[in-house]
Amino acid sequence: MSALGLYRARGHGIAPGDLAHCRAVIRTGSLSFHTASRVLPAAVRDPALALYAFCRLSDDEVDEGGNKAQAVLGLGRRLDAVYAGAPGDTPEDRAFAAIVARYKMPRALPEALLEGLAWDAEERRYESLADLNAYSARVASAVGAMMCVLMGVRDAHALARACDLGVAMQLTNIARDVGEDARAGRIYLPLQWLREAGIDPEAFMADPTPRPEIRAMVARLLREARKLYLRSEAGVPRLPRRARTGIYAARFIYAGIGAELRRQGHDSITLRARTGKLQKLGWLGKSAAYAAGSALMPQPATLFAPPLPETAFLVDAVAERDGRAPGWGIGRTGALLQTLADLKAQDAMGGQQGRRA
Repeated sequence: MSALGLYRARGHGIAPGDLAHCRAVIRTGSLSFHTASRVLPAAVRDPALALYAFCRLSDDEVDEGGNKAQAVLGLGRRLDAVYAGAPGDTPEDRAFAAIVARYKMPRALPEALLEGLAWDAEERRYESLADLNAYSARVASAVGAMMCVLMGVRDAHALARACDLGVAMQLTNIARDVGEDARAGRIYLPLQWLREAGIDPEAFMADPTPRPEIRAMVARLLREARKLYLRSEAGVPRLPRRARTGIYAARFIYAGIGAELRRQGHDSITLRARTGKLQKLGWLGKSAAYAAGSALMPQPATLFAPPLPETAFLVDAVAERDGRAPGWGIGRTGALLQTLADLKAQDAMGGQQGRRA
């Protein structure tokens, strides 16, 4: 039975109070997703709100916490508890545990997100666009793959295009936040690009200015994102019919942020790209039209493009092969374990240095 059919038959298992809390978290913390979610069918919208609330809480704990390493290690313990069927006593944890159990969420997906958050805690920098795609796969495409699970979609081609959309959205976010990140001591622009432009990362973060070379990098990120947005559209007709408008809306709303950046001359240092309510309403109307026409359009060849190398592991974690889906509780990859071990060692070393001081 599909996820939509399962929902109608038995419900999503989330307590009403927990769902109301998750809805409030997304309404105040992620306006773009909240707008797109409003046109999803309840069968997808409610568990999606729980999923995004858990992901949002996780991201905020790492970004805003005083000890990023401890925040990530704590999230690892909370994830263990969720998959053991004994979630922590918070609305987000309980709601996430409910959808993990109901939809048999492959453990590799939230673990990929956790790995990306660990990279943030390490303040990792990215040498190339491929490295940046690997980061985007973890913090964004993993969420897109989880959305597919909620919709009962395990088709490898649809999953690959959902992962394209996740990377495109994250590249857009990075392009929009160059100045904000620099002022916070973070840099996501590929180091290779900075070297080619003769820009020292430390000097740029000390005094971020919208110099032409930085604007060119913002434009380059948006071009990469645009290619992936266009390719992602091919997968939407493989989704449940009533869910398509919401997914198209996410695609157009986030791409709209890129359009605003282009209008402001790719300056994301002194300006912040914002989209208004009327624009969002326009994209919702466009999304509804695309969804209505999706059943009539021929299947584009881009549907069958291989996934990005950096997102292939997510597709493999979910895709049904020979009529069988991968084991949903399998996880704890060597890469994640090593990342968490490194983070724990880094945190311990920081604590020892603090005591010596």
